[in-house]
Amino acid sequence: MSFPLLTATAALPAIGAIATAAVPAARRTAAKWLALTVSLATLVLAGIVFARFEPGGDRYQLTESHAWIKDFGVRYELGVDGIGVALLALTALLIPFVILAGWHDADVLETNSSRWRPTQGFFALILMVEAMVILSFVATDVFLFYILFEAMLIPMYFLIGGFGDRAHSGSDENAAAQRSYAAVKFLLYNLAGGLIMLAAVIGLYVVTGSFSLSEIAEGRANGSLDMATSTERWLFLGFFFAFAVKAPLWPLHTWLPNAMGEATTPVAVLITAVVDKVGTFAMLRFCLQLFPEASKWATPVILVLALISIVYGALLAVGQRDIKRLIAYASISHFGFIVLGIFAMTSQGQSGATLYMVNHGLSTAALMLVAGFLITRRGSRLIADYGGVQKVAPVLAGTFLVGGLATLSLPGLAPFVSEFLVLVGAFSAYPVVGIIATVGIVLAALYVLVLYQRTMTGPVREGIGGMPDLKVRELAVALPLIALLIFLGVFPQPLTEVVNPAVQHTMHDVQKKDPQPEVEAAK
Repeated sequence: MSFPLLTATAALPAIGAIATAAVPAARRTAAKWLALTVSLATLVLAGIVFARFEPGGDRYQLTESHAWIKDFGVRYELGVDGIGVALLALTALLIPFVILAGWHDADVLETNSSRWRPTQGFFALILMVEAMVILSFVATDVFLFYILFEAMLIPMYFLIGGFGDRAHSGSDENAAAQRSYAAVKFLLYNLAGGLIMLAAVIGLYVVTGSFSLSEIAEGRANGSLDMATSTERWLFLGFFFAFAVKAPLWPLHTWLPNAMGEATTPVAVLITAVVDKVGTFAMLRFCLQLFPEASKWATPVILVLALISIVYGALLAVGQRDIKRLIAYASISHFGFIVLGIFAMTSQGQSGATLYMVNHGLSTAALMLVAGFLITRRGSRLIADYGGVQKVAPVLAGTFLVGGLATLSLPGLAPFVSEFLVLVGAFSAYPVVGIIATVGIVLAALYVLVLYQRTMTGPVREGIGGMPDLKVRELAVALPLIALLIFLGVFPQPLTEVVNPAVQHTMHDVQKKDPQPEVEAAK
């Protein structure tokens, strides 16, 4: 029996979470180092998974399959494809930066009580989220995926509500109420989507007699499993609704600005750069593979929702006065691009959407984490409280600028490749949709450059003059992310050669081919 590499990659952070939570209260520094060490070891395992994946090999590799709940046909089945391995690597890569950036975030809650260990709990919850997200990217049993899809809400709820952002201008009671509201809203929205998905999961089993993704997809492909059109559409809607909430897609997005605004900055990165990717990933893996005809049927409406997300999110980002909420609304716009690429049903669009998931994770992490360092220094999230930062903290301002330029998809930085492919895919299949989507590019330049201008340039405002520049720990967070944004911006091949074969499998699932360009005959 081969070594269960996928299980080990997910189990390591789960075991690390338990060990971190068990560290004695007086040794919170040891708990931090333990969590960081576990996250780095997980990154090593994820690197091995990425290295062992063969782009030209089987669709699902490093597979594992064991009986779990025999009476209901539920199995513990894992397998990774090109899309899953890219997102698994992204998750494992970002968690060490999240831990480093949040090194002191829970210290403010420390008390003399030996029973209350917020530092240990904070890092244990982050590792638990990592374990669940990694496992969700490799789960090929629908019921197993559903369990993980819902279970990750629990640690995220406590991370938002129990360890929220302390940069509030109001009273501590008001801040606590806002954190509680954001956490409950996050939980209720995602639970509502999950409950609808549960009904669809049960319906899928009733129709197919299986939870195995490969068995159902194979039956659909060879004609041995026939699903009525109306049934397929209802099941598709149940799955898609849950994924659209998680994504988040307009109009199911309203929980995200609250959650990102009230969470600590590293947790905000965990939400939008890691957890939310499960929603868009699942659209590719489950919606298109299990319900190809329904996916094509719903495409026109979904494209409209994606366009609204792109333009609406960007417009609201332009008008924001809160730095973190601006980045949250920008992410809603970016997720609109991802959904647009997925449902353009072209190989360029879906490759771009997958790359967008990875590159958005890197760019948002870079921008949000540096913004968090800025907010920690000033104690305010309001843009109006800043000005002239580049004169007193030039390295902080420079890294903030690069993160912002990546967010607006500047050529030479990683997100440009993703956005270009998405737009090419959209233009080739739906020219009008592609034209409207370009509005998001213009608005992105506006909200990013205006944010930089108001916070970093101009005269030095009161409270900014003594602001220190980035320290060693903060540079260890920001510089590697910026280096990756530049590297993947000029050389995206390590990702594209892994992603493209998986995209071709998805295109085959939905029986779609890329539109051929019309070439006029030479006169």
